Amino acid sequence: FGIIYNTIVILKIVIDTNVFISALRSSHGASYRLLGLVGKDRFTTYVSVPLVLEYESTAKRQSRSIGLLHSDIDDILDYLCMVSEHRRIFFLWRPFLKDPKDDMVLELAVEAEVEYIVTHNLKDFHGVEHFGIKAITPKEFLRKIGEIP
Repeated sequence: FGIIYNTIVILKIVIDTNVFISALRSSHGASYRLLGLVGKDRFTTYVSVPLVLEYESTAKRQSRSIGLLHSDIDDILDYLCMVSEHRRIFFLWRPFLKDPKDDMVLELAVEAEVEYIVTHNLKDFHGVEHFGIKAITPKEFLRKIGEIP
């Protein structure tokens, strides 16, 4: 599954919207640290148009409470799109999970053949193991890549 460069396995992930929003809300914690590592060759992130639109709509809806301008959110999303791998989804086998927005994340993860969906809502992704994917928290993922003990 992972991409191998010079015998280093680069893990492949999809970041759930709740982790993205958590990272924007606070500069403390695992979500912020994870987002800060995007594009630094520690792992590969995957996005799709529906997922980026979900990130955008959720972040802009909460922009006042997050403390960011819409233009700040646009800049963050532009960077994320620039450094992430893009996938188009050509199949829909919904519903598999309870929430259609979680199904969108799972469909991207399956298409991109990622190892992990990084989320705060592990229970929402119950059953993704069927696809060879593990739901994992940001803190667990950072441990896995050696960023925290």
